[in-house]
Amino acid sequence: MNGVINVYKEKGYTSHDVVAKMRGILRMKKIGHTGTLDPDAEGVLPVCLGRGTRLCDMLTDKTKTYRAVLLLGVETDTQDTSGAVTAEHRQEAAEVTEEQVRRAALGFLGTYMQIPPMYSALKVGGKKLYELARAGKEVERQPRPVEILELTVDEICLPRVTMTVTCSKGTYIRTLCHDIGQRLGCGGCMESLLRTRVDRFSIGDSLRLSEIEALRDAGQVEAHVVPVDQIFAELPAVRMKEGEGDKLVKNGNPFAPELALEKPPEAGWPEQIRVYDSAGAFVGIYGYEQEKRRYRPRKIFLGGD
Repeated sequence: MNGVINVYKEKGYTSHDVVAKMRGILRMKKIGHTGTLDPDAEGVLPVCLGRGTRLCDMLTDKTKTYRAVLLLGVETDTQDTSGAVTAEHRQEAAEVTEEQVRRAALGFLGTYMQIPPMYSALKVGGKKLYELARAGKEVERQPRPVEILELTVDEICLPRVTMTVTCSKGTYIRTLCHDIGQRLGCGGCMESLLRTRVDRFSIGDSLRLSEIEALRDAGQVEAHVVPVDQIFAELPAVRMKEGEGDKLVKNGNPFAPELALEKPPEAGWPEQIRVYDSAGAFVGIYGYEQEKRRYRPRKIFLGGD
């Protein structure tokens, strides 16, 4: 199988645990995930299979949507309720108003500089931050730009605030919760996190590991695997001419638009296209080089498992 399957990661599993279990269920070695979810978090985890593993880095870059519960008045060393409590301001949390909460949360819309948490897999000086944190060390972390594309406050039942957040790659939702608490002056941490969407993959279509195992036994797993080319369904599709066109793309070489069967649209050749050989086999994603008037491969998926 080559493509992507939408897995529901359950609480208690790491993303690596899910991959290991999927290898056992599907009896495949070439499986990879598309971005980590904390063990206590749940929700959508697209898992790439076979040649689909070449998609892992591309899907990691996609926007993601989460449903998070912020607990005001409590700060922890991990910025979520799994960590040790470092400060409590419960009285201050009880005194904030709903309007103050909404204003503080919505104030993070757009790009803001976020300091990564100590309990994260980012490396400083060759060591992962969480390894340093577990050794009782705290190091300076440089703030990084992240983007909060959408944020809605769904429910306020103090000291808890439920939010839906759509954000860019690299955003830590528990850090966002911590930062909102700081802005309110009472502190805060993340109580729960559910990832509801990664690009085209939504929670309504996700499958638990037990469900995938049952589908395997029924011989129906493949029906739930999104083929690699369909991940790029929004890109125009171009089929090559037999002969030189096929030869060029099968060897991963650039090609001139004239070697494609399709005629260029009136608006000109698009920046990116899906390329297929003359027989209809998906080759990969190509990008247009304006100066040289040719398409160059950006990611090849043809051949090899």
